[in-house]
Amino acid sequence: MPISRGRRLACLAVALAIISLLAWNRPATAEPISLRIGHFPNITHVQALVAHGLSRAGKGWFEERLGSDIKIEWYVYNAGPSAMEAIFAGSVDMTYVGPSPAINAYAKAKGEDIRIIAGAAEGGAALVVPADGKLRGPADFRGLRIATPQLGNTQDVSARAWLSDGGLKVTLTGGDVQVIPTANPDQLSLFKTGQIDAVWTVEPWVSRLEREANGKVLVEEKESVTTVVVSARKFLDQRRDLVRRFAAAHAALTGWIRDHPDESRALVRDELEAETHTQVSADLIAHAWPRIVLTNDVRGSDLARFVEKARQAGFMRTAPDLTRLVETP
Repeated sequence: MPISRGRRLACLAVALAIISLLAWNRPATAEPISLRIGHFPNITHVQALVAHGLSRAGKGWFEERLGSDIKIEWYVYNAGPSAMEAIFAGSVDMTYVGPSPAINAYAKAKGEDIRIIAGAAEGGAALVVPADGKLRGPADFRGLRIATPQLGNTQDVSARAWLSDGGLKVTLTGGDVQVIPTANPDQLSLFKTGQIDAVWTVEPWVSRLEREANGKVLVEEKESVTTVVVSARKFLDQRRDLVRRFAAAHAALTGWIRDHPDESRALVRDELEAETHTQVSADLIAHAWPRIVLTNDVRGSDLARFVEKARQAGFMRTAPDLTRLVETP
């Protein structure tokens, strides 16, 4: 028996209503959550270099472990103060950074805004001087010029504290010796041409100064904390589970790098070349590698020593209460 036109229209209306109801109740595809991470083009940021390189190759370490709903965005900075400014401005959520800028930012925010969630590396920082042997101690630097990566970064604070502890007057603008904030890539040429007399910096720049500019290491910070992982406190509070999973993935990456040094060095080399747009030899990476010790731990005693250095260097008047600075998610 033929179906009437009116009945066909009624059936079509019911079908459309059902389709519409199903579409309405279907969960919408969530937009990916962006996780914005900062780091520097230094070998002391090994975990970040390896992870950034894997992201660039489409084999993201954090992407695979945090899930398809997480989008990793990498940001590269020259030194710590710039990275901490990015945290304050809300431009990044987390960053690999030296302990001094993290402590200074924490103190500036009166215990708010900044949290260290993991350790990353020790060692890899040093004072490099000409190989002629004329510079042997702080007193020999009177009237000279020392370059550091940035005002208030970890090596800048270490340099100023070391000189002050040696009896020299060091101010932010002068004193008995000039400490000149200089971007890492510029230090090499200035040292070669004698426009600066010494450099306090990190790998791979320490090794480049040794190998390309006839420099030698006078002071090596072998057991000093060089890199930690910092989170914005607001981001930690809002996305604690994500930060916890990131910290676990970071710890796993630290172990993987220890177990796969050859592959890790190759990844570091490729990523440094991509970020600095200069050729980096495998031999240079191999020369710098033993100076760096990877760690996920953060010791309160180490942070307290950096507070004392910051006070010596004139960046702090009083020691902040560090009890809230380290927060394991």
